[in-house]
Amino acid sequence: MKLASFLCSVTLIASLAAVVARAADSAAPLNPSGFRIRRGTNLSHWLSQYAGQPRTQFITENDLRFIARSGFDHVRLPIDESELWLKDGRPNEENFALMLSAIRWARANGLRVIVDLHTVHAHHFNAENEGLKNTLWTDPKSQEHFLGLWRELSARLRDQPVDAVAYEIMNEPVTDDHEDWNKLAATTLAQIRTTEPTRVVVIGSNKWQGPWTFPHLRVPAGDKNIILSTHCYAPFPFTHHKASWVPLKAYTGPVHYPGPTIAADDLAKIRASGNQPLIDQLGSAAENWSPARLRQELKPAIDRAKELGLQLYCGEFGCLPTVPRADRLAYYRDFVAVLERESLAWANWEYKGDFGVFEWHGWEFFGGAPDVEMLDALMQR
Repeated sequence: MKLASFLCSVTLIASLAAVVARAADSAAPLNPSGFRIRRGTNLSHWLSQYAGQPRTQFITENDLRFIARSGFDHVRLPIDESELWLKDGRPNEENFALMLSAIRWARANGLRVIVDLHTVHAHHFNAENEGLKNTLWTDPKSQEHFLGLWRELSARLRDQPVDAVAYEIMNEPVTDDHEDWNKLAATTLAQIRTTEPTRVVVIGSNKWQGPWTFPHLRVPAGDKNIILSTHCYAPFPFTHHKASWVPLKAYTGPVHYPGPTIAADDLAKIRASGNQPLIDQLGSAAENWSPARLRQELKPAIDRAKELGLQLYCGEFGCLPTVPRADRLAYYRDFVAVLERESLAWANWEYKGDFGVFEWHGWEFFGGAPDVEMLDALMQR
């Protein structure tokens, strides 16, 4: 499909989608600041997890325009300490300017923005597989430095309208003690509240924001300008098939959705191999995956959000293109249907990248075509 005709068709559909969106919004708790989100995408690999592609070409105002016309209403903007600050601690003014440009482009196209502090020097969500050590939970200086990053971010962003820009304190905290994260999140929120009492702040749970850890999540009582955020890549052996950064890369056989991810005879061979890191990541592969099972995976987060009276947001989900095409599209269609049935806002991972809306050809995104079938699945068309 030609890009121009695609944009014309989604513009017609968007007006109908807006009616549905308003109905879904009415079922979810809404924050008093008016920061309303429903369907979004992640602007990854630009100011976070950067791999060297030309920044001024990788994300432009045309991308934000395309995102809005495709039916999204917000973007999640991951940023890394290593990209926004120089090694000597001074702000990287060029990249701060890009962040502000993205917010300006988003607002000009009717999109809201969640600024997500994705990684910091003292914490990386994938430290275990990257050979890194997280010091954020044990070093008071690292925690004070983390608070300093948010003082700088808040100082630069506090003039943005509270109904247009929100903050996500940190992406995918990982610590053995849930209270480590609860305390740091509360301290950071209290600091933000000293100068921004009505800013919407997004807070996830410990252990990669997994739904299963939501019963342990604590947030300050009475603050309704909080959105809770979960991430869900279940079934992991399917969505991360052949992913180079996790032990699952050792399995290259067939996977499927719906139904069992890996056939019983293949699972038996893996267990007999003695590859324990791989075996440990295949715990759910024999289960019968379906929309009902996906909802079951999300249920602890859904229940905790209802208990707290706060909106729940699925800030990341996605599937690599290493699985059968029809199965991948079925997963996207089913997962989004479950989210929207439960009145969860969402942002797929990601706009451009391995999981991306834009087809993957190494880092050659420039002039590439969007995955129209994926967009249709995401938008439930």
